[in-house]
Amino acid sequence: MSPPLPPADPLFPRPANLGDQAHGHLRELILSRQIPGGAEVPEGRLAERLNVSRTPMREALVRLVGEGLLERTSERSYRVRVVSAREFFECMQMRELLECHAIEAAVPLVGDADLAELRRGLDALESDGEDDMQHWLYDNHFHSFFARVSGNATLADTITRMRVVARLFRISSTFHRKREIDTEHRAVLEAAERRDIGAAKAAMLAHLRNLQDDARRAIAAEANPGGYFL
Repeated sequence: MSPPLPPADPLFPRPANLGDQAHGHLRELILSRQIPGGAEVPEGRLAERLNVSRTPMREALVRLVGEGLLERTSERSYRVRVVSAREFFECMQMRELLECHAIEAAVPLVGDADLAELRRGLDALESDGEDDMQHWLYDNHFHSFFARVSGNATLADTITRMRVVARLFRISSTFHRKREIDTEHRAVLEAAERRDIGAAKAAMLAHLRNLQDDARRAIAAEANPGGYFL
């Protein structure tokens, strides 16, 4: 069973017109690894694949450039943006500040029913196996949830954009740690359920730093296959 998700997730907003539909479809293709990092995205070929005219497709592509998912390579062609390790780590350092602030503001405000929904989603996710996209969808919801509850729309939007950077880095690398992420999310959630702001911030900070440490090890292993690392 797939974990329950909120009805309007910022990762995949409901399409309202052809441009929105093309944008949502293409965004999903990129974030689900169906179009890999660095791949060329020709406007005309993509419009034929998604069965839309070039005008809404062009609109979708321009929006995705603005969101940081694509970069323009020529007048009619785009490429899925590849996030460097440096950009990933810089982004993660900013997320430490933003997400710890978000959870500090949100814990006193969050409702028991919302925390119970997060727990049900996590329980279902852990029993559902290794579906990468489901893990990402829940992960995205979890990290944006506390910022939205805090009432700071700018904070929530900034965290959502930074999570796009993290996803692009992951889809272009062999860096995966689903089970560890689930365990770390549970520690944050349990602290929030106790209304322990200090413990929730510490658990979130540990989670974000563990992500960075594991990414460093993955990068080192790729650079030196068969080597030994302490």
